Amino acid sequence: MVTVVPPEAVMVELWDSPPAVEKVVAQPEPLPKPEVKPEIKPEPIVEKAVEPPKPDIVLEKKKEVKKQAPKKPEPKLDLDRSKDIRAQLEHETAALKQQAEKNRILDEMRREAATAAARADAAYVGKLKGKIKSNIVLPPEIPGNPEAIFDVVQLPTGEVMSVKLRKSSGHKAYDAAVERAIFKSSPLPRPDRPEQFQRSLEIKFKPLD
Repeated sequence: MVTVVPPEAVMVELWDSPPAVEKVVAQPEPLPKPEVKPEIKPEPIVEKAVEPPKPDIVLEKKKEVKKQAPKKPEPKLDLDRSKDIRAQLEHETAALKQQAEKNRILDEMRREAATAAARADAAYVGKLKGKIKSNIVLPPEIPGNPEAIFDVVQLPTGEVMSVKLRKSSGHKAYDAAVERAIFKSSPLPRPDRPEQFQRSLEIKFKPLD
């Protein structure tokens, strides 16, 4: 069996005029913010210091520097010094040989001069002894040939100032005879050359010489 359900009642409200519709006003879009540009500060003006005019002396010096000749390139160093060292050694060796030869010649000249002086001195002493012996009165009975040595001091004129016995002959009479003969021979003979003169003389005497 089918049951029929009656429809529900519908209530309708009647209006004299349609309801007011609220107007929706569209909000304007916000404007974009203006870009803030950085503030450009003007650069400070720096005044350049004005250099005082340079004196004429400085300018002249600069001109002289400019006038100087350019430097010459330095020569290359020779690192091989063996040649220089060898040359220096040869030079030094030659100089030493030359000096040695000079010394040899000088020594030879000195020896010759000494020999000549000795001969001259011997001749001078011979003259002295000859005069003194001529004045010696030999005592009798002198054994052998003893030697007596005397130191004689004379003046440049040959005058005898003093006579001193350095070594006795061992025979007092002979020593005294020689001493008397020396004083008797004053003034003694002078040398042939002034440079041969000797104030102090050493004279040796033997009875048989």
